[in-house]
Amino acid sequence: MNMFLNLPAKFKNLMWQIAIVVVCIYFGFYTVNGDRGLLHYIYLSKEIAYAKQVAAKYHNERVNLENKVRLLSSESLDLDLLDERAKTVLNLVQDDEFIIVDENSD
Repeated sequence: MNMFLNLPAKFKNLMWQIAIVVVCIYFGFYTVNGDRGLLHYIYLSKEIAYAKQVAAKYHNERVNLENKVRLLSSESLDLDLLDERAKTVLNLVQDDEFIIVDENSD
């Protein structure tokens, strides 16, 4: 009989424990899988690393193009570069010249 008198108190205590476990599972799940969770953090870290690689590639390309423009400017005209660009863009060669085209450049 005494066992039945303590039943509501035990049930109430059990419900609190279940509620705490459910809340911990909820927050644990969203700590890993949520919009600001660990998996999303790892994904964003990879995206940032890839974006930095792309930015570095375009920066190097820009520096290279700026260098070519600087060499073609009127202050420091590089005649060899001018001749190369004219042959490449206009497809003009002299009769005694051979052209070897590199598919990967420019």
